[in-house]
Amino acid sequence: MTTARPAQPIKLYGSAISGHVHRVRLFLAMLGLPFENIEIDMRRRENRTPEFLARNPFGQVPVIEDGELALADSNAILVYLNERYAPDPARWMPRDPVGAARVQRWFSVAAGPLAYGPAAARVIALFGRDTDPAEIVARSHALLSVMEMHLQQQPFLAGHDATLADIANYAYVAHAPEGSVSIDAYPNLRGWLERVEALPGFVPMVRTPVGLGAVA
Repeated sequence: MTTARPAQPIKLYGSAISGHVHRVRLFLAMLGLPFENIEIDMRRRENRTPEFLARNPFGQVPVIEDGELALADSNAILVYLNERYAPDPARWMPRDPVGAARVQRWFSVAAGPLAYGPAAARVIALFGRDTDPAEIVARSHALLSVMEMHLQQQPFLAGHDATLADIANYAYVAHAPEGSVSIDAYPNLRGWLERVEALPGFVPMVRTPVGLGAVA
């Protein structure tokens, strides 16, 4: 049975410039759930303190604390929030086998080609990494080209309605230009971004200037 509200505000540990964290913040906002944002400064290695590693031994953000529960991994958190708090969990995660599989497919894209494409290109630019971005930018455009063709057939990634697939993939596509990955040539993709941004409760991720310095 879905619980309408948490007993106390959910604690969200993360960084405002992280697309992984934005997925969770976006869905919390869309569900109208109370939460406390706790900024983790990755440059100061706050994600490597014993206190943080007790929450997530991998040292990655985001992490949420919901009462006694500490949970890491942005896609896992999306599933948890949906199953625990969404008034209609099937709205965001279809219950039929095909619909559920389509969402899972795009979770895999978010954790794979998106993370190692547009997200990685953005990290190089934002933090001044000494890495030639050409291959990663090319990889990013290969992904965006596939998404462009896919979105020619339907308005959202997993079908005709928005699902967790769209929440998981939105931020790093929207912010791909911060990594010198232009989205100008992808009208279907840009239309999809606009549809996500028009969803009730949408909150944007901060636009980030380049040159933030290295992150250990």
